Amino acid sequence: MADANRQSDGVHEGTAGVEPPARVVASVGAVVAGLLAIFVLSIATDIVMHASGIFPPWLEPMVPRLWGLALGYRVVYGVMGAGITASLAPRRAMKHAMILAWIGVVLSTIGVAVNWGKGEEFGPMWFNLGIVAISLPCSWIGAKLAMSMRRDVVSH
Repeated sequence: MADANRQSDGVHEGTAGVEPPARVVASVGAVVAGLLAIFVLSIATDIVMHASGIFPPWLEPMVPRLWGLALGYRVVYGVMGAGITASLAPRRAMKHAMILAWIGVVLSTIGVAVNWGKGEEFGPMWFNLGIVAISLPCSWIGAKLAMSMRRDVVSH
């Protein structure tokens, strides 16, 4: 019985605590999928907003409300990306979403450092700092939504 439990948990004799390679690949893939979804959706929306004239041409200053709009759709995409990560995670959906969140914090902090003092065309500091600030709550909300949807599907 103990051997059956060990195997069902993905842990084999002599490898306690070591993840099987397939699960590691699935975990990394889940996080990468969420990250790519956020990047692709954000950049695609930026392109559409500039091309449609809603945003001014690239590298021209924007009014604060347009930066607020850009931050708003990044919130939505952050939640969606974390939901994708949590849905694809082989287990521990919230842990995977929080890994995604911390990657977002690191990458967006690098963005703040790179854009610091470069001018309004690179975004006001509140926008850049806002990107850092939304990473954790968006990922938590996305994971919670995905986990509740998973429970709903399982229970029906």
